Amino acid sequence: MKKFFYLIEYILIKLFFFLLRCLGYKIGSNLGYIIGRVIGPIFRPRQLIKKNLKQSKIVDINNFNNIINNIYGNYGRILAEYPFLKDFRNNKLDKYISIEGLEILEQIKSNKTRAVFISGHFNNFELMALQLEKAGIKLCAIYRPLNNIYLNRTMEEIRTKYICKNQIKKGRSGTRQIIENLKEGNSVALMIDQRVREGIKINFFGEKASTTTIPAQLIKKYKCDIVPIYIERKKKYHFKMYISKPIKLENKKSINEITEHLNNILEKMIMKNIDQWIWTHDRWKK
Repeated sequence: MKKFFYLIEYILIKLFFFLLRCLGYKIGSNLGYIIGRVIGPIFRPRQLIKKNLKQSKIVDINNFNNIINNIYGNYGRILAEYPFLKDFRNNKLDKYISIEGLEILEQIKSNKTRAVFISGHFNNFELMALQLEKAGIKLCAIYRPLNNIYLNRTMEEIRTKYICKNQIKKGRSGTRQIIENLKEGNSVALMIDQRVREGIKINFFGEKASTTTIPAQLIKKYKCDIVPIYIERKKKYHFKMYISKPIKLENKKSINEITEHLNNILEKMIMKNIDQWIWTHDRWKK
């Protein structure tokens, strides 16, 4: 029965993507915003977002509804923009994105530095690895396969064709592939904002949250620089992406200390645009 519903979902998404291509980027993104606000609560419980916002203690409870509605709208925009990642890759939509810190990427390339690019699921997060690879960074990107096996094939095709050719699935085998890539001189791009079973409990907005230690392990073992990257949505369908200066963390620091430092960086990113982070990650689940 589950496969049947996955198939129906796949067909609807494919039809939706076809419609969006017909409508064009701006109209499609706006339509996604409306649809996200209307049907988003069906797929991502409103109560979970409210619980996480309350847990973080960074927003007044009176502002929850406006923030939550924008979060759902951003979900819809991200989905609606998938058919146009091809155009971002092929420079057709370059006028909709600006990048601050391109000179940092040039230095990484010229010095043949191995870097660990870290970020979170901001709006539109898929554009970050896409722009890194477009800038000539030899890169592997970590992703979590979708539960829907039919839709996952479509998303994997989009990711490998237009986002980052070197895609690695999360998991133990993926960790081995990351190490192989680093040994070959490649950089790694990964999200550090999801709850992971194999993680450790580290402070995140003042509360313990299960957090990945993979970046910290890579820093200690391979002496990689950490490069935080962030993207924000400007004026509906325009984006600005920020490349931070490489951070060299002391090798004497423990895994826990490095991981907490990275959580602090993530917190600052989230605070820039609270409604542009995906708050449905159950970070504080016991």
